[in-house]
Amino acid sequence: MEAAAETRVFLEVRRRLQSALLVLGEPKDAGLLMDISITPSSLQMKTPEGCTEIGFPAEVRLVPSSCRGLQYVPGDGLHLRLQAQAEFSTKPISMFNPSSQAQGCCTFYCQSCGEVIIRDRKLLRVLPLPSENWGALIGEWCCHPDPFANKPLHPQVNDCFIGDSFFLVNLRSDLWQPRPELAPAKVPCLSSDTHFKLKPKANTKVICKRCKVMLGETMSSETIKFYMTEIMIQPSERNFPVIPRSQFVQSVIAQCLVELSSARSTFRFSIQGHDGKAYILLWLLNSDSLVIESLGSSKSITKFPLLEDILKADSSSAWNAVKVLYQPCITSRNEKLVSSWDNDISVHSLTLPSATCLELLLILSRNNATLPLTLRCMNSFQSLPHHFPIPLAIYLCSW
Repeated sequence: MEAAAETRVFLEVRRRLQSALLVLGEPKDAGLLMDISITPSSLQMKTPEGCTEIGFPAEVRLVPSSCRGLQYVPGDGLHLRLQAQAEFSTKPISMFNPSSQAQGCCTFYCQSCGEVIIRDRKLLRVLPLPSENWGALIGEWCCHPDPFANKPLHPQVNDCFIGDSFFLVNLRSDLWQPRPELAPAKVPCLSSDTHFKLKPKANTKVICKRCKVMLGETMSSETIKFYMTEIMIQPSERNFPVIPRSQFVQSVIAQCLVELSSARSTFRFSIQGHDGKAYILLWLLNSDSLVIESLGSSKSITKFPLLEDILKADSSSAWNAVKVLYQPCITSRNEKLVSSWDNDISVHSLTLPSATCLELLLILSRNNATLPLTLRCMNSFQSLPHHFPIPLAIYLCSW
C-alpha cells in the first residue's frame, strides 16, 4: 500500500499519569483530506494518495474511546489526548553498573574515540560519595572536633568512588605517559600502553591521547576525577556497542537529573563548566515520558553533524525521556537569573567539561527545534519563584 502524504506524528505517553498527548502535523499538501484511525496498538492515516500506519511499542496501549481535548492548532496540526496504558520501564541507562563491574576487571575507554584509558582494572569497591555538604553536617551534629577535617575522600587502588557527575579513581604509575610536546604538570595525556610518574598537581586537566578531549582532572598525585560524560567503563572481557556521542551525553545527563531529584528532592540544576562558569540552567519537569515520533521526511530539517544519529530521514523512533525547561547562560545571558540561582540552596550544581556544556546546549536547542511549535515554550510560569523569561520545554533522550 502506498504511503500517505508526509505527516509528522508526535506522541508523548506519561507512564505515571497513564495519559498520552498525540499531535498530528499538517500534511505537506494542506488541501488533502485525511482519515485518521486509532487502535490500541497503532495509528493509521489514509489519504487519496495512500495509507501510512505507525505501530506503537509493545508496552504502550492507547484507549481510543477516551479521546478528548480534540483541537486544531494552526501551524501545529491536530492535538488530542487519550488514556494510555504503559508499563513503567526499569531498564537502567547503559553507563556504569557498579554491582556487575565490581565483580571482575574493567576497562576505561574514552567515549569520544574509544581509546583505552585504563586497562583491566579490578574494582573491589564501588561506592557513592556523600553529598557535597557532608563536612558541614558533621560539624553540626558532632560534639567533638571533626575527625575528617582536611581529609578528602580518596580511593585506593581497587576503588571507584561515584560523585554526582564524575568517578574518582586511584592512579597507578604504570598507566600514564605524557605527550612529548606538552608539560605533564599542565596537561597530562592518557595511555594504557606505556609508563610514567605523574607529577602531583591539583586540578590539572587530563586529556585523551588520541582525540585530545578533556576527560577529567587530577585531584592529587594518586587520584583522578573522570567526568561521566567522557568515560565508558565496561567489563574487560566483553564487547560493547558503540554509542553515538549525543545519545551518550543525553543518557548520562538524564540519569544524573533523575537520580539527584529522587535522592535530594531538588529539581533545579545549574550546569557549570570546569572553569566555574554557568552554561545552562535546567528545571526538571518529569522523568516518566515515553516519546514516539515519526518525522516523515526530515530532509527539510537542518541538521547538526553532532545530532545526526538521533534524527534520521524517513524514520520513526521511540525513546524514554526526561522533560526539562532550560535557559542558556553563555555570552552574559540571564546574569540576574544565574546570580539568583547561585544563592538558592535548592539549586544543585553539576560540573562538566566546558566543551561538553556547549555540546549539551546544542543538544537542548536541537531537541527543542524538533518539537511541535506549541510544545517548545511554556509561558505559564509567572507563579513560580525565579521565573524564566521565556521558558523552553525540551526532552532529553534517556535510553
